[in-house]
Amino acid sequence: MKLAFSTLGVPGLPISDVLRLAVTHGYHGVELRAHPEEPVHTGLDLTARADVAAEFKTAGVEILGLAGYARVAAPGADEPVIDEIRELLGLARDLGAPFVRVFPGGGSDQSPEEADATAARRLGTAAEYAADLGVRILLETHDSHRTGADAIRVLGLVGHRQVGALWDVMHTWLGGEQPSASYAALSPFLGYVQVKDIASPDDTTPLPLGAGVLPLTECVDLLSREGWDGWLCWEYEKRWYEGAAPLEGLLGEGRDYLARLLNDAA
Repeated sequence: MKLAFSTLGVPGLPISDVLRLAVTHGYHGVELRAHPEEPVHTGLDLTARADVAAEFKTAGVEILGLAGYARVAAPGADEPVIDEIRELLGLARDLGAPFVRVFPGGGSDQSPEEADATAARRLGTAAEYAADLGVRILLETHDSHRTGADAIRVLGLVGHRQVGALWDVMHTWLGGEQPSASYAALSPFLGYVQVKDIASPDDTTPLPLGAGVLPLTECVDLLSREGWDGWLCWEYEKRWYEGAAPLEGLLGEGRDYLARLLNDAA
């Protein structure tokens, strides 16, 4: 498996510094948070996009994907959501990123059936654009569709190879789903896996990998046993928790921890 980290852990850091951290600590790739607060977002012109792609190529680091914020099950009109995904897909194509992350984002006033249908309709439309650009849309296990069982209700309705799943191990665990059940549900659709660690269901402040309660060993063992050979991406949510320790000082130990899990599972 290849190892990556998300720029959510180093909010606003220039790309040159992100790449320095990746190279220094032996990560194969980086998940880029695509937001106006960050160096990479859909407002970049073609020259800036080419510069970012060239920086990654020179450093020998891959862009794993773009972490976007489109909410595909959210109430409201379809067009703004689809347009947001199209912009993310275009940015991913220009940067050479294979994946774009979207959230479910269903509303509390929707029935599950309505949220599923809304998400599937929008993803089905966006999938045609994704196919033309050679980029895959990944629905993250998050918010209204926290578990693998939730996510596959939508993915089964879409039924398009350009739409898959991003397994966030924290959210499936918080949803009460065992890793074996999450993997069984998501494996036909799986793009990559986000790992992280927290102290408890009531305290989701990010911790160093292995310092919390999430079943990371079980997840990596399972993925290895099943022969899955994709990406593990450490999403350290520093952006939302100012009191969390800086990711920069944890990256080396985090990479070593994941490497040990992979070695033990081999």
